[in-house]
Amino acid sequence: MGGRSFRDAVEETKPAALMVLVQVAFAGLNIFCKLALNDGMDVRVLVAYRYIFAITFIGPLAFFLERKSRPSLTWMILLQSFLCGLFGGTLAQNLYVASLKLTSATFANALSNLMPASTFILAVSFRLEILRIRQASGQAKVLGTLVGLGGATLLTFYKGPEINPWSTNLNLLKIHQEGDHHQALPHEPSKRIMGAFLVIASCFFYSLWLIIQAKMSRAYPCHYSSSALMNLMGAIQTILIALCTNRDMNKWRLGFDVRLLTISYAGVVASGLIIAVLMWCIKKKGPLYTSVFNPLQLVIVALLSSPLLGERLHLGSILGAVLIVIGLYLVLWGKKKEATVAAEKSLVEAKSESVEVVTAPRPAESSGAKNISEPNNKEEETLALRSENIGMLNARGEELKTNAAMP
Repeated sequence: MGGRSFRDAVEETKPAALMVLVQVAFAGLNIFCKLALNDGMDVRVLVAYRYIFAITFIGPLAFFLERKSRPSLTWMILLQSFLCGLFGGTLAQNLYVASLKLTSATFANALSNLMPASTFILAVSFRLEILRIRQASGQAKVLGTLVGLGGATLLTFYKGPEINPWSTNLNLLKIHQEGDHHQALPHEPSKRIMGAFLVIASCFFYSLWLIIQAKMSRAYPCHYSSSALMNLMGAIQTILIALCTNRDMNKWRLGFDVRLLTISYAGVVASGLIIAVLMWCIKKKGPLYTSVFNPLQLVIVALLSSPLLGERLHLGSILGAVLIVIGLYLVLWGKKKEATVAAEKSLVEAKSESVEVVTAPRPAESSGAKNISEPNNKEEETLALRSENIGMLNARGEELKTNAAMP
């Protein structure tokens, strides 16, 4: 009994523990990318190498693990994977890493929490979602979007007094900053504004990726294979862009340094192992559950970037980040409320329809005598059918509650 309850407790806490691990891993990715960029690594080369390492790692996994279950490729799947690689890979990643170079890891990560709000704006603009302003769910999403944008504005244009939570400071960027005065001033007002614009643009492109990827996953429900396709498209696109914009082949040279460590971590860990863990958590708990943990990444980045990267926290950054997180949770609450109401409404309507079960009358026997057991048999058959329908509808309702939050 005790062993079973302990195993049950472990199973219940496993998704939460894994989501904390996911956020720690993604926070580490921000730190590593900042170190590589400060070492002089080109933004486009870094993104290209990330997808090269990612497809090298996940390609064999997709080939062997989904060899029997993988459906045949169609031109529509290839087009969707190309668009996913373009919006979610080439454009979103290049813009985000470029903003990371111009600003700080905390600044860029805080603004990236605007993604649910940007997804909501795009969904309403393309009429993929109805703006129910008279309902609590619609009001929460609109209010969350406005609060998040207000936090982004505050984060961009207001600094305030400096706040130093750590007494010690390792500052791994110090060696490079001493030799490069331009890199030593990443918080100039013009850079903050440009960095904010790049992150917000990255959020909108990533939201487009979410919308297309959701449609692709329904037609091609193989996680590793779809990830391999998107990483392959992203690798081809980012390599071409990097070669066209920078013909200096010295930028592509790798040694046993922070650059190799960064792209290995980004490709194998972040785009490979951690994505697999994230998809497992989404399958177990749903996309809304995993989104709740996103602000944890911001907290970890803020706590690590101050002592490791020598970044200075200001009151404006903290207040802006808090508003963005509040806006994030308002949008997520609105999506959860809307999904729950839709699922319950669909379940009630389907149950009411299942109660009205009509059975066709049987023709009377030639002798005119009726089978005495026939009414009882009909009644038992009707009750069994109702019970079966209601059981199926309950299962359908639970599935709707989980999947209706998908963009």
